[in-house]
Amino acid sequence: MFKDRASKVDKVIELSEIVQAKRLISDVVTKTPFVFAPLLSEKVDANIFLKNENLQLTGAYKIRGAFNKIASLSDEEKQRGVVAASAGNHAQGVGYSARHFGIKAVIIMPEATPLLKVTGTKDLGADVILHGDNYDEAYEFALKYAKENNLTFIHPFEDKKVIAGQGTVGLEMLDEINNLNTILVPIGGGGLITGIASAVNQIDPNVRVIGIVSKGAPAMYNSFKAKTILNSKGVRTIADGIAVRDVSAQNLKNILELVDDVILVDDEEIATAVLFLMEKQKIIVEGAGATGVAAVMHKKFDFKKDENIGVVLSGGNIDVGMLSVIIEKGLVKSHRKMKLLITLIDKPGALMYLTDILRDANANIIQIDYDRTSTKLAYGDAKITMVLETKGDEHQTHIKEMLNNNGYLFEEEI
Repeated sequence: MFKDRASKVDKVIELSEIVQAKRLISDVVTKTPFVFAPLLSEKVDANIFLKNENLQLTGAYKIRGAFNKIASLSDEEKQRGVVAASAGNHAQGVGYSARHFGIKAVIIMPEATPLLKVTGTKDLGADVILHGDNYDEAYEFALKYAKENNLTFIHPFEDKKVIAGQGTVGLEMLDEINNLNTILVPIGGGGLITGIASAVNQIDPNVRVIGIVSKGAPAMYNSFKAKTILNSKGVRTIADGIAVRDVSAQNLKNILELVDDVILVDDEEIATAVLFLMEKQKIIVEGAGATGVAAVMHKKFDFKKDENIGVVLSGGNIDVGMLSVIIEKGLVKSHRKMKLLITLIDKPGALMYLTDILRDANANIIQIDYDRTSTKLAYGDAKITMVLETKGDEHQTHIKEMLNNNGYLFEEEI
C-alpha cells in the first residue's frame, strides 16, 4: 500500500513552486531524454525508463536547483557573490549559474573530489578551494568562509528554491510517461528526491517513490529506517555524488513524509550497473547516477512483471581513472580477462613453449612480466605473470586444463 500523502505535500514544496521553477530554468537547462531501456527491461522483466540527467548541461541534474536559487537572489546578494560546498555536480551547477548572471562564485570541494569535477568547475569560472575529507567537512568550512567573506551560501539540498528546481526532473518524467508505477531516485543530501517526490505526490500520489543510498554512505538509509537522525562516522563509496556523512533533519522529515522506501546498494552492484549502462545502453554515468539501475539489476525491491519503472540517472561526471578501474574489474568478473602467475624452468625456449600452449588455447596475451630474481623462487625457476583476454568461463577453464595437462604450476589472481 502507498502512503496517504496527499494531505502532507503542502508542507514541503508546492507544485506551483516547481512549475514556476520549470518556467524559470527552461531557457537554460536541458530537458533531458526519458527513454525506454530495452535490454535492461528484458533482463528484469519490467519496463524500465531512464531519465538521462547525465546528458544535462553540466553533466548532472544539480544545475536545475542551483540556477533556480541564484536567479531568485536580490541584486545586492548577486553583487556580493556566492559560495557553495560540493563534491562536484552542485559545484558545476553553481559555477555555470553564477557565470550566467555575471557574479563571483567560490566552491569548497573535498580534497578527494575527482579531477574531472574540479577542472570542470574551474572551467566555468568559479574559484575552487579543496578542503576536508568528505562533503560534510567541506560544508562546514564553506559556511565559515561565507560568513567571513560576506558571500551568499547556496545550499546543495536544504533550500526550497534548490529543491523546487530539482523537482522539475519529476515534472518532466510525468510529462513524458503518464502511467509510471515506480520512480527510483539516488539520495545524497535528499534534495533531489524531496523535489521529485513533492511533484509526483501532488500530481499522482499512487506513483511509488523509492530512494537509493550507497552502502558506503548509509546515513539516510539508517535514519529513514529508524525514523530519527543516525549520522555515519565516515563514508567510503565510488558513488562520490551521494557520499554524505550527516543527515539533513529537514530533508529526513520530508523523505519520511513523501517517500515509500529507501534501499541500499553496494559498490560492487553500482560498478556492475555502470559497466552495464556503458556496454549495453551506450550511456556513461557516474556511481551515484547508476544506483537506481543497480537496484533494478540486483532486484533490491519488489516489482511486478511489466511494471513501469522510471530511473533517474542523476549524473555522468565520472572520473576517467575510476571508470578504467570499473572496466578492468568488470572484465575479470565476467571472465573476459584473467591474470595467471605461472612458474616455469628458467631456460631457453621455456617461455616460447608456454606461449605456444596459450596460442593453441586461443588465448590472447595482452601483458607479460618475467621475474627470476624473487627470493620466493627456487634457483633455476622463473615466475611469469600473464594477463590474457578470454572468451568466458568455459574458455578460462579450458586454458587452466591445458596448463595442468602440461605440468605447469600456476595460480590465478582474482
